[in-house]
Amino acid sequence: MSKFFRLFVPVFLVVMTATANASLPDFRDLVKETSPAVVNISTIQHVQSTAYSDRYGVPEDMPEIFRHFFGAPGQSPRGEQEKTSLGSGFIVSKDGYILTNNHVIDGADEIIVRLNDRRELDAKLIGADPSTDLAVLKVEADDLPIVELGNSDALEVGEWVVAIGSPFGFDYSVTAGIVSAKGRSLPNENYVPFIQTDVAINPGNSGGPLFNLDGEVVGINSQIYTRSGGFMGVSFAIPINVAMDVADQLKSTGKVSRGWLGVVIQEVSKDLAESFGLDKAAGALVAQVVPGSPADKAGLKSGDIITAFNGEPIYLSSDLPHQVGRVKPGKVAKVDLVRNGKRKRLNVEIGVLADADGHGSGSQLPPNEYESERMGVVVANLEDEQRRKLGFDGVAVQSVTDGPAAVSGLVKGDIITMIHGETINDIDDFKQAVGNLPGDRSVPMRIVRRGSALFIPLRVPE
Repeated sequence: MSKFFRLFVPVFLVVMTATANASLPDFRDLVKETSPAVVNISTIQHVQSTAYSDRYGVPEDMPEIFRHFFGAPGQSPRGEQEKTSLGSGFIVSKDGYILTNNHVIDGADEIIVRLNDRRELDAKLIGADPSTDLAVLKVEADDLPIVELGNSDALEVGEWVVAIGSPFGFDYSVTAGIVSAKGRSLPNENYVPFIQTDVAINPGNSGGPLFNLDGEVVGINSQIYTRSGGFMGVSFAIPINVAMDVADQLKSTGKVSRGWLGVVIQEVSKDLAESFGLDKAAGALVAQVVPGSPADKAGLKSGDIITAFNGEPIYLSSDLPHQVGRVKPGKVAKVDLVRNGKRKRLNVEIGVLADADGHGSGSQLPPNEYESERMGVVVANLEDEQRRKLGFDGVAVQSVTDGPAAVSGLVKGDIITMIHGETINDIDDFKQAVGNLPGDRSVPMRIVRRGSALFIPLRVPE
């Protein structure tokens, strides 16, 4: 009996191994077919420095083990330095249009694209959209290899996906995994329903393609969640359907127009659902309607719970901005909601969301109000009577949405009087100050709250 067992175990293991191998996908043909359309992107930014560093921007005191990844050292004096960055991208047209992440090329003075055949070409920035972290580049070349575009809406959780990029500068590295979730919302990223995967993504993969098993691009690798600075099993990609809509607008007009509803929303908790007479906690609760907004004109009210938008169910409040942002301004959308326990449907003509410069939905607000997408706040000029009573100028906070303003603790009724050392007398001063804010760094903001002045920190993204 023991002899039989010894003979049986190896045979059983061989069968199990063969079965396991048969169920795993083979990526070899996919990589061979798609790699020629994947590119390496490097940038150079000329910056002023007051400290000595080597010519790759690496501090003198950096350990030698890390210097190896940046190239040969070479001293350069104080003054202008060359700051370099590295990322990935992919070719979407034979005449040289390329997609990548905005953060890969942001602030670059020179953009160099290296092709699979080792050619290096200078690239021109056609347009960029920080809100979706997308950029469109153009190189002068003909008959280039291109990727095949897939349908990210048809992607299913559990599907195998493959990433090709240049992590840490290692060109054409291939990693694989599965789709972990769809429609993920990230902090300060209201208009991208991210694809979450467990594909290994690291610095240098940014902007590279995410392929399905048919060799079609279904996403653009953009972000990772990490506590260590490296890959921890959670990666996020921009759906290709969202990316191509943005890219087409950037190519045709140089900017992106998004739909704007004009509501401040919050999550529906279990207790709130019960208090509103709902069977389950789902939907987006309207906490405030912006005066003069499309929502206001259509009759939405504070306390409404939006359950569907254009036929798409709204399970979480974060689902709504994704849906609204994809609607072309001027189009009519159907909004299903619950009001006082009764279901209603309203038709809303969608407005234009304000961009970072204040163009767009700001014109939909009353003349004395302004919405800053960069901060996530609506402010208004003080009335003459308010100025007289207060004895100072500023702008009054009308509403706060998800974004830097909310993170900083700003609330409705606060009066902003100074941002980063710039005095705020009116909306024009506010626009200029917000436009001049440095990215990803805390700056002081002086406010008056219930008659008392205080400073709070404000940090806006790059």
